[in-house]
Formats: sequence, C-alpha cells, structure tokens
Amino acid sequence: MATSEAIETALRDAAAERARLVRLDDDAITVTVDVAGVKASDHDAIEQAVRGAVEPLRGERKLRIALTAERSKPRLIAVGSGKGGVGKSTLAANLAVALARRGRSAGLVDADIYGPSVPTLLGREGVKPEAENQKLHPVDSDYGVPFLSMGQLVDAGQAVAWRGPMAGKALTQLIDAHWQAKELVVDLPPGTGDIQLSMVQSHKPAAAVIVSTPQDLALIDATRAITFFDKAGVPVIGLVENMAGYVCPHCGELSDPFGSGGAEAAAKALDLPFLGRVPLDIAIRTASDAGIPPAAGDSVQGRAFLSIADKVIDWMEGHGHAA
Repeated sequence: MATSEAIETALRDAAAERARLVRLDDDAITVTVDVAGVKASDHDAIEQAVRGAVEPLRGERKLRIALTAERSKPRLIAVGSGKGGVGKSTLAANLAVALARRGRSAGLVDADIYGPSVPTLLGREGVKPEAENQKLHPVDSDYGVPFLSMGQLVDAGQAVAWRGPMAGKALTQLIDAHWQAKELVVDLPPGTGDIQLSMVQSHKPAAAVIVSTPQDLALIDATRAITFFDKAGVPVIGLVENMAGYVCPHCGELSDPFGSGGAEAAAKALDLPFLGRVPLDIAIRTASDAGIPPAAGDSVQGRAFLSIADKVIDWMEGHGHAA
C-alpha cells in the first residue's frame, strides 16, 4: 500500500505543484488542487495530470480530487518617485525579474497611466491579456514574471486623458486580476496624484521602494514621495540611486553628470536604508529597448539589480513576508 511520501513524490515528479495530499485513509486518497488564476478551460488537464500521477498508487482506494480557487491576495511592493525621468519603470521591471530569480513568486503591474513601458521592457509589446469572469489574466514573460500594464488597456499610440476615477478603476483591473504571484511589484506614475491615492486607499501596499537620481532636485521630489507613503502608513523599504556614475567606454574615465552619493546621503538623513546604486550605462538602455531586462543576466548591470532585490527580500522576510 502506497505511503503519503510516495504519493507526494509522484505529484512532484508529475510537476503537479498545485496539488496537495490532504488525507490518506485505508479506503480513499484525497487530493486538493489550487486552480486560482488558472483558466477554466485548463482545469481538466490539471486534474488529469494529478489523476495520472496518483492512479498507479491508489490500489483499491478511491481517489478524490477537489479543485479549489481559494487564495490570499498578493502583497504589493510599490515603486515610486517624486518626479519623472529617474528610471523608475526600468527599476521596477528589473526588481521583479530579480525577485523571481531569487525564488520569489513575483508579478509586475505597470500602473504608469501616462507612460506605460513595461511591455517594451519585457519584450511583450502588442500582447493583450485575456479576460475571464470580468477579470484579466496576466501576460507571461520570458523571465518568470507575469505582468499587466496600462499600455495593454489602450491602443498603441493612443493618448490617455483619463480623470482620477477612471484611472483608479483601471488600476483596480490590473491588481484584482487572476494573479498567481504572491508579490506584485507596482510601477507607479511619478508624483503623488490620483493613482497613488487610489493605490494606498484601495489596495494598501505592504511597502514601497523610492527611486531617485543623485541631483538635488530629484532628491527633493523623492523626499515628497517618501513623506506621502509615511502619511499613508505604507513603510518605505529604502531608497535607490539610479543613473549613478558614468564610465566612458573610450577612455575609462568616471564622471558623475547627475552628481554623486546624493541618494545615499538623503537616505541617511531620513533614517532610511540605502538599497544601492544603478549605473548610468548605455548597456541598460540598449538591453531595455530590446526587451531584455539586465536583471535576467549576470552582467555588472544585472548584479546591481540583484543586489537591490536581495535587500528588499531581507526587509520583507524581516517583516514577516516569507517567500
């Protein structure tokens, strides 16, 4: 007679990671399968995979398979900035990819209503999400990160002129989707406007990451974003300094067109963790334009994003958000 260990091994070998052995009796085997976020048309295939794995082991016992869609909502990690042009979307996309590489169950929401760029950053331009039961299914990427974007809700090149309530409704569509991911990195538009207010009031993020370039003007605006999240009761994990230093590819000389160390000094003054620097590097721009996030590789640029992700993971686990 098969043991529970043998049945669990068979389920793993069949890649039925959604299945869980609930009970093993003398006359019956009971298995539950989590189908949250899975299209209804795929349920039969999942059930058959489970049945095929357990059937050879059941002997005279009955096999009961229960499909369940109960799940907790994913945790939200907001990525914000006080102003535009600081590379926030690039940071958000690469943070999600880096979290996935570190074994986290990560998804990505592109809530930047006026400048959605995540489909480009993940190489999935023009791919529209499907809907089921009035909820969207996230689009898969090649980097282990499913995503949804404001850019998928409008035609390419179409100007977006939505007022606050309409923008808030669109944000809810992206977040209340058929997510399987446990954590969603949310790329917010710059500033502290309607989208940010909708986010904190209706979807309360678990935490926020703030992105800034080193110059004083960007840091002043970043401080406003930090104050916004503080007042909303959303803890700020820390500050990232983007476009930090440029190495000339011809002579090797290091220059700092946006200044140096400003974000780290600001983080210290605000008593916040400094999460790291991302260099001003043409390799990041060319890879991003090609839909290949640097965090997916092991370049110097990719390791910068992985290091930031490691600090975010440390913070999450230190505050009770296990993988």
